[in-house]
Amino acid sequence: MGKGYWIVGLTVTDPERYAEYSGRVRPFLAERGARFLTRGGRYEGVEGDAPSRHVVVEFPTYEQALDAYHSDAYQTLIGLRTAASHGTFVIVEGFEG
Repeated sequence: MGKGYWIVGLTVTDPERYAEYSGRVRPFLAERGARFLTRGGRYEGVEGDAPSRHVVVEFPTYEQALDAYHSDAYQTLIGLRTAASHGTFVIVEGFEG
């Protein structure tokens, strides 16, 4: 069973509100055995329109990544994130080849 990944590209429009989301999502993810692989570090947009913030979160399994997103706990956090930013959010299964 492959690992699962949240891949998120955001443009933050309200840094204070986004900081509240960030402060609440970190312990939520840690409780689920997830870890950040990238979290707003340096980047170079080499093709297309790149958002200003890039986040990749690794979960032990794809199912855990889906379950975390669809959990009641995370559903309450989505409003904070979307009020403070806009962008894309996908959940992807890792490749084991």
